[in-house]
Amino acid sequence: MAQYFTDFLIVSAFIVGLTALMGVIANGIGEHIFGGSKRKEHVNESKHIQTGWKLVGGKK
Repeated sequence: MAQYFTDFLIVSAFIVGLTALMGVIANGIGEHIFGGSKRKEHVNESKHIQTGWKLVGGKK
């Protein structure tokens, strides 16, 4: 019975991990294939908006 639960935990961890990785892989493929020249559009817009902001927190 303990072997059954061990196998169940291993298989369920594999399925959850595979599902999580499939989302990351699909997102990466989608960005590279369908992203085109607008791949960094949101990142660049965020940097543009945040220019001139005062840094808060942390040691510098």
